[in-house]
Amino acid sequence: MVEPIQRLNEKFYKPDLTECFQNTVLVWFPCVYLWLLAPFYALKLYCHDCGCIRISTLCTAKTVSQPIESQYGQRSVQRSQNSDLNCPFYLSLTLPLSPQVLAICIIQLERIRGCRSSVFLFLFWVLAVVCSLVPLRAKIQLVMYEEGVLNLHTQCIIAVPLRLVVKGYRTPLEAGDLWNLREEDTSDKIISDLEEEWTTECNTMAAGVALGTRLPDQAQILRKLQKEQSSGFCLLRTLARNLGPYFLTGTMCIIFHDFFMFAIPQVLSLLLGFMNEEDAPLWKGYFYATLMFLLSCLQSLFNHQYMYTCFTVGMRVKTAVMGLVYRKSLVINSASRRTCTVGEIVNLVSADTQKLMDFVVYFNAVWLAPIEIALCLFFLWQHLGPSALAGIATVILIFPLNGFIAKKRSKLQEVQMKFMDGRIKLMNEILNGIKILKFYAWEKAFLEQVLGYREKELKALKKSQILYSISIASFNSSTFLIAFAMFGVYVLIDDKNVLDAQKVFVSMALINILKTPLSQLPFAMSTTMQAIVSLKRLGKYLCSEELKDDNVAKAPLSTDGEGVLIDNGMFSWTKEGPPCLKRINVRVPQGSLVAVVGHVGSGKSSLLSAMLGETEKRSGSVSIKGSVAYVPQQAWIQNATVQDNVTFGREKQKTWYQRVLDACALLPDLEILPAGDSTEIGEKGLNLSGGQKQRVSLARAVYRKADVYLLDDPLSAVDAHVGQHIFDKVIGPKGVLRNKTRVLVTHGMSFLPQADLILVLVDGEITESGSYQELLSRHGAFADFIHTFASNDRKESVTETAAQRGRTSFTNLQGMEPMSEIDEEQVPEDLGKLMEVDKARTGRVRLEMYMEYFKTIGMAFIIPIVFLYAFQQGASLTYNYWLSLWADEPIVNGTQVDTDMKLAVYGALGFAQGIAIFGTTVAISVGGIIASRHLHMDLLKNVLHSPMSFFETTPSGNLLNRFAKEIDAIDCMIPDGLKMMLGYLFKLMEVCIIVMLATPFAAVVILPLAILYAFVQSFYVATSCQLRRLESVSRSPIYTHFNETVQGASVIRAFGEQHRFIVQANKRVDFNQTSYFPRFVATRWLAVNLEFVGNGVVLAAAILSVMGKDTLSPGIVGLAVSHSLQVTGILSWIVRSWTDVENNIVSVERVKEYADTAKEAVWTVEGSSLPLAWPQTGTIEFQDYGLQYRKGLDWALKGITLKIQEREKVGIVGRTGAGKSSLALGIFRILEAAKGAIYIDGVNIAEIGLHDLRSRITIIPQDPVLFSGSLRMNLDPFDTYTDEEIWSSLELAHLKNFVSNLPDKLNYECSEGGENLSLGQRQLVCLARALLRKTKILVLDEATAAVDLETDTLIQSTIRQQFEDCTVLTIAHRLNTIMDYTRVIVMDKGHISEMDSPTNLISNRGQFYRMCREAGLV
Repeated sequence: MVEPIQRLNEKFYKPDLTECFQNTVLVWFPCVYLWLLAPFYALKLYCHDCGCIRISTLCTAKTVSQPIESQYGQRSVQRSQNSDLNCPFYLSLTLPLSPQVLAICIIQLERIRGCRSSVFLFLFWVLAVVCSLVPLRAKIQLVMYEEGVLNLHTQCIIAVPLRLVVKGYRTPLEAGDLWNLREEDTSDKIISDLEEEWTTECNTMAAGVALGTRLPDQAQILRKLQKEQSSGFCLLRTLARNLGPYFLTGTMCIIFHDFFMFAIPQVLSLLLGFMNEEDAPLWKGYFYATLMFLLSCLQSLFNHQYMYTCFTVGMRVKTAVMGLVYRKSLVINSASRRTCTVGEIVNLVSADTQKLMDFVVYFNAVWLAPIEIALCLFFLWQHLGPSALAGIATVILIFPLNGFIAKKRSKLQEVQMKFMDGRIKLMNEILNGIKILKFYAWEKAFLEQVLGYREKELKALKKSQILYSISIASFNSSTFLIAFAMFGVYVLIDDKNVLDAQKVFVSMALINILKTPLSQLPFAMSTTMQAIVSLKRLGKYLCSEELKDDNVAKAPLSTDGEGVLIDNGMFSWTKEGPPCLKRINVRVPQGSLVAVVGHVGSGKSSLLSAMLGETEKRSGSVSIKGSVAYVPQQAWIQNATVQDNVTFGREKQKTWYQRVLDACALLPDLEILPAGDSTEIGEKGLNLSGGQKQRVSLARAVYRKADVYLLDDPLSAVDAHVGQHIFDKVIGPKGVLRNKTRVLVTHGMSFLPQADLILVLVDGEITESGSYQELLSRHGAFADFIHTFASNDRKESVTETAAQRGRTSFTNLQGMEPMSEIDEEQVPEDLGKLMEVDKARTGRVRLEMYMEYFKTIGMAFIIPIVFLYAFQQGASLTYNYWLSLWADEPIVNGTQVDTDMKLAVYGALGFAQGIAIFGTTVAISVGGIIASRHLHMDLLKNVLHSPMSFFETTPSGNLLNRFAKEIDAIDCMIPDGLKMMLGYLFKLMEVCIIVMLATPFAAVVILPLAILYAFVQSFYVATSCQLRRLESVSRSPIYTHFNETVQGASVIRAFGEQHRFIVQANKRVDFNQTSYFPRFVATRWLAVNLEFVGNGVVLAAAILSVMGKDTLSPGIVGLAVSHSLQVTGILSWIVRSWTDVENNIVSVERVKEYADTAKEAVWTVEGSSLPLAWPQTGTIEFQDYGLQYRKGLDWALKGITLKIQEREKVGIVGRTGAGKSSLALGIFRILEAAKGAIYIDGVNIAEIGLHDLRSRITIIPQDPVLFSGSLRMNLDPFDTYTDEEIWSSLELAHLKNFVSNLPDKLNYECSEGGENLSLGQRQLVCLARALLRKTKILVLDEATAAVDLETDTLIQSTIRQQFEDCTVLTIAHRLNTIMDYTRVIVMDKGHISEMDSPTNLISNRGQFYRMCREAGLV
């Protein structure tokens, strides 16, 4: 039963004529034609006697040998086939012999009756050839299948895409419907071949630079610049070595294509010569017509085989470059990393790889176009003699102009790309720091910055497009200019030179061929220039300095000796920069705990980076024994499940896993997550509190079972009692890591007595080292510090009772549903899912998208564009028709009359067309820029007006994709597609009018062809659009993964997980290419099919012209046939450009997607009566206030009723996730009230604008975020304050000394995310912001967690003095900081469990008392 079904499937997917049909009907059809019509033809010959034609000996020999050869061939086939022949097959072998005999008889009869050419026999031979092609194809296919060598390209272009296109037409395609990539197209195969060669190239360049280190400084700088310049060429050379051989096969195809292309005008010349000969036999005309058709078909086949090869190479280049950039991002050193932001890296893999793909397609045009131009001019010389030199002169004039334009455009593109990089980089930072932007109401300032970049980018683009319009106008008018120059010189130099149809239209056919290289050349030059810019950018990044392997010597684990050893080390972040660590000597014994302490910015984190090999080693040596696990100061969390974050690529060992979660105090958090540890965490841990992120980061390290643990202050972000629990269970002498080597950076004094060794860092030097008791006995700076602050920071070990352990509170997991007991058995797949995957829409692009796009351009532009197109094509039609009339002009006394007047009219019409071309291209370019500006602004405003929940569920890769790739498509691709589509559409109208003018009967052929075209296009466009959407959707995860990797590169390196991340990146790139490959294969399928049908128009025009030889003039035939030769290309380009527009209009659809998402309240309320000085007192009143993260979820805050008086200092405490931060989110309306209200100074905050509220109150957040830009911009983006006020705030924030020692002081450039400042320094910058704003209400959200105790004490005293007149709300981990506050609020499960002064709460012996007891404060 299975086999018949399988056979049925094969027939459905591979429709073919049956063997019986091929061997009977197709063989008999020409025979029947000959036998039926032979008697009538013989009668015609009998009635028309034109005398006998002599028969030569050669002709007799040919006639006799022909049936003998046929009989021998048939016998050979019979022997090769099975001896058991059926009747039809036998007939198929024997039947053709009888017509051959009959044909020989007819030939003899024709010679006897004096007939030289025979249409009757010509049609018989054509039918016989056409009918034999089908069985021939079947036999070739059979042989190739038997040998297993079926040409994949033929499959790609004809058979396989047909199934996909049919499927895509019936139902919208999904990722599962696409074919798998071939092995040679996968990332693994491409990059494994390429990486080795690229490494060799880099080493060669590095050796050259190393030699240059002995040179003086100036020469070294020149050598470095030379390296950057040559790096792009080296990358090109490496790609060429790997992909060149396959690319050369495509080059061979384009050479064959050119051969057939130049053969067509020669055949046209013969056809027009035939039209001039009155007594020429008709078979010649039919022969020339058929030959022209066959040459056109062969030209199409070779052209599309070439295009297929180019797109395949382009795809491989994209894969290769993406792979190299990704691998580089894992090994780039910190100095190079600071010069190249995430936004710029995303731009390298989006915009620059696209430029290289375009370069691959058009590269051959750079050298082939001049050869094609030279051949055209050679053939023109043959027709017009020395007058062709006028055409050469015109070409020579056009080239320098376009060379100059290409050069100018290249510079403008560099400028445009620079501003685009800046815009993407800034957008990336905005998306990373969106919470800060909303807290501080800074959206407008950053919106203006982005729009500033955008305006400069569009200004460069506009200049470039105007220059491009001059280039297009000169090249599109080039056919006319060359014809005008040549025909003008030809008729003016000699009156006897006449322009007949053969000269005019063969020349015009050659000039039309000339048009292709002339129009391709500026585009090829432009693409090459853009590719050179992109290659330089990529080369510069790929050749940037890497981390040196010898920074750290890795040794196998041994039972004794030092786990970590630094001997006389000096380290810096850059080669030229000042050292960040000096005279470092550290010996960490195997299995010991080393604590590193020091002030903010003293070099604690730098010391750990030096141990990891992340810094530049100036001198000394570093060695580590065994494997390493690293916990960074700012937790790096992947957008994955909790379990995936903890196991981090290792297999889950259930017992060990549970033990790790328990030790890291994560079990209570997991109990209230919707899907437990299968719950998805947002990007950068957006939906976790600071403490939860740090504990997940720590759990990842503990789970690894490494030998050496480098812990960068992991306990500062967690509550005091949780910190103590983690120290006891994980880090301390009785923790799970007790036998491991541990280096702990800490600000917690209580942990120091249990450390085996303490290192005290001051300004990058170890000033003291020893055990706790040793350091105290020395009575140095450390001992003084301990005596001053130990009393404030005593902590006892936590003794958690079972009741406390069971106490679970609502976490900060925004938008997560608690899991009920019933659901615990079966966890649905989408439960705990947070991030929304970028989804592809289905079906064709809606008409509204086009309307939306054209509406943004405006009718004022659209009407003139249509008018100009109609005018330019009208002028073209008129001057072509004028030329045909001129060619048919009778010759009087060997010359034509009024040639001057004819030339003048021809010239005037041509120049008018050139001006109209320039007008249309400029108008479309400017219209496109207007639309692009509006769409970008709408997207930016929609994103910035979105609430925080939107950013927590939307991957930043999706948004960056919109701002990078989709906006780039709207900037360039849509206007270019529209120019092409409209140009060819109007050109098609012109050709149809001309062909039907010459042969009205052609309408019978053109109409069904038009219907067939429309049918094929509707088939194709539905599939193509869906493939474009799938490709766009699969691109976003690449950017998200790149972004995530770049930010966590140090963690990935520390854990040695580079290979796993590379494999993940490869999978994402391959998945994207899986959508891209079928798209260009489908385009080739469309082009081949359409061009074969279009070649039918050439055949029809030629055959009809031959049939109407007696009635048609050579001029009109030349006009019709030379124009019909263009139809194939025109129709193919219309569908292709139409598809490009429809594919790229998807970008408009994707950009407009965010217009319909939920938005937060208005920023400012028009006509608001809010006083300028509001709030004047700073009273806050909560009235039955309730908060939900999403409708239908449990309450995050339940019925909060509370009044905070002016100048009151209120501390808010509670266990992690008790709702402390939710109070702050409510006050700032990051989340809107679900019930009740908050009043500030008697004003309901829900009734005023968000910016009116957020700009008048201040928060110092838990995660300090800085943006790339000057320090001044980070403190005051609106330029509201004077330098004196800024310096004053820095002094109060204890940063004045640090900033005044910086080279540029307030103009010091902060790198992306403020990475060139320590975490503590960033926290102090956030404090300086607050001091600068000096609002009546200040909220501190665990704001001093990352600073040392001394700095914390200074900050607290500053806050008490500077904000004495203000209301202060502090969300505190360190309880000692709020012990002198007027009131303390204890939060538990979203409601207030206790509220009173700290003294009263302690005397009541409630929850606050227990927390103080745990912290050792009572």
